[in-house]
Amino acid sequence: MDFLSNLKKAKGSTKQRKRVGRGEGSGHGGQSTRGMNGQNSRAGAKYRPWFEGGQMPLQRRIPKRGFKNIFKIDYQVINVSSLQKLVDDKKVEDGIITTHVLFKNGLISKANYPYKVLGNGELKAKLEVSAYAFSNSAKEKITSVGGSIKEIKK
Repeated sequence: MDFLSNLKKAKGSTKQRKRVGRGEGSGHGGQSTRGMNGQNSRAGAKYRPWFEGGQMPLQRRIPKRGFKNIFKIDYQVINVSSLQKLVDDKKVEDGIITTHVLFKNGLISKANYPYKVLGNGELKAKLEVSAYAFSNSAKEKITSVGGSIKEIKK
């Protein structure tokens, strides 16, 4: 019977650890598997993973390009047709569309990231839509059917 007190590892599943620097009889004597002379044969030898032995490193050989605009706002986008589909599927209560409704129905993937409503598609329902931004065509389509828009301030 197997009990916790007499369990053993399967044969061949483990190796003996390498006892380095314990003389020639260990099979790892001499240079202790560190090869001949040089930086890595010494104790405490360290160099950064990107160090290339004094050669000009790759990240300095390649020219810099472009820049990252820190003021750019990446909007999640929702089309007017998606809002109409929510209404058709009866997933909107009282014609009010908020961040919570959009997130719950999978139209936006991150509830705390800004989203923009675009004017692609048709809208027949009167809706009260809250969003961080609207395209001009989306504003026009929402208001033309009697709906209202509300911009959320960041």
